[in-house]
Amino acid sequence: MSIWGLIASASVVVQLVMLLLLTASIVSWVIIFQRSRVLRKAKKVSKAFEDLFWSGMDLSQLYRQITVEGRVVDGIEHIFTAGIKEFTRLRQTSNVEPDAVMEGVQRSMRVAMYREEEKLEKHLSFLATVGSTSPYVGLFGTVWGIMHSFIGLAEVQQATLATVAPGIAEALIATAIGLAAAIPAVISYNRFAALSDSLASSYENFSDEFASILHRKVHVREGGIS
Repeated sequence: MSIWGLIASASVVVQLVMLLLLTASIVSWVIIFQRSRVLRKAKKVSKAFEDLFWSGMDLSQLYRQITVEGRVVDGIEHIFTAGIKEFTRLRQTSNVEPDAVMEGVQRSMRVAMYREEEKLEKHLSFLATVGSTSPYVGLFGTVWGIMHSFIGLAEVQQATLATVAPGIAEALIATAIGLAAAIPAVISYNRFAALSDSLASSYENFSDEFASILHRKVHVREGGIS
């Protein structure tokens, strides 16, 4: 009646269900650790960059500081560099109207923002799928196991608790594994989704504020991105 003994004696279908749920649980935990690291880094980068940006540092100097050779530009920094590059390129192009410059800058930052949001939400759909389907998959294994157990009881002369209990116990393990896979996935998905939405909102707010700053600069007859 040990756990491993019950798993070993379960039917092939129930064992396959358990294996599927165990695999889903392992993959979920890998994603949970990976997403936690990515979101924590994105939040840290966003806070550090906004502190520098609103400190009054020269925009050209800030751009050079975050684009030093070998440094990976990610998160909110990617939105900033995309906007400043497009702004500089269009300002250096002759016969470009200020409104056209701002349209190009906003389009460039919008594309960068969408890419960063995709990075934040990567693999979250898998966690949602595991969290919503694992209990049902485990329940399927339980129903199948109990059905298989009762079919076996029909072949014996006298049904006792000792003959019924092992089959039911091995079937219920599938439900337990399903819940063990679903609960961390659901909790992690809700937490990561909230963090992703918060970061996406901060990206959007920064994009609007930065666009307003560049809008004022583009309508100044003299001066660059300083």
